[in-house]
Amino acid sequence: MKRAVVLLSGGLDSATCLGLARASGFDPVCLLVDYGQRHRAELAAARAVARSMGVSEVREVSVDLQKVGGSALTGDIPVPKDRPEVERARGIPVTYVPARNTLFLALALGLAEAVGARDIFIGVNAVDYSGYPDCRPEFIRAFEQLAALATRAGVQGEMFHIHAPLSGLSKADIIRTGARLGVDYSLTRSCYDPDPEGGACGRCDSCLIRRQGFEAAGIPDPTRYARP
Repeated sequence: MKRAVVLLSGGLDSATCLGLARASGFDPVCLLVDYGQRHRAELAAARAVARSMGVSEVREVSVDLQKVGGSALTGDIPVPKDRPEVERARGIPVTYVPARNTLFLALALGLAEAVGARDIFIGVNAVDYSGYPDCRPEFIRAFEQLAALATRAGVQGEMFHIHAPLSGLSKADIIRTGARLGVDYSLTRSCYDPDPEGGACGRCDSCLIRRQGFEAAGIPDPTRYARP
């Protein structure tokens, strides 16, 4: 089995991405990043997801993006709540973390080169998402080109492949895919502003998109929301 580095956040997208990597015949090395996010409950969820899928190697890296700031996920900026769909589709919200996916992929690229993997999986989505620029296919293609120039393996002719298998899927399609693969979504966490016990607020953009995704997929949502 070929090795692949899978970025695992603990949310349903990355859990589905891990399921797809395994179904494609890869031996995953999961990379978790503690970047000072206010929703750190997702890290425990990521570990649980990795265990449930029999992943034998999980690496964790800490980078304090609170010192960079500029996001409601790493600073004292309030997380937007109860935004209607038309508002969520307009502009880039304050939950955008500057250069987060660039950083994540750089860490994954370094790990991939170190462990001899040439494939990296990331669960970005360009359909039901919050308008983040680093979730777009153009960004993924550009980073793949960067990987060829920035690594020893790349300059020696070994290509890295950045897989974003969820990019063109709706949230409902992602959930249907994960359900088919046996992903246990009860282990995942998506909320941007959970309570101290890790319960989902039910009101942030991520909670609203997640809940609507389960409804559209016709699959029961196992999430415990603070607000029904």
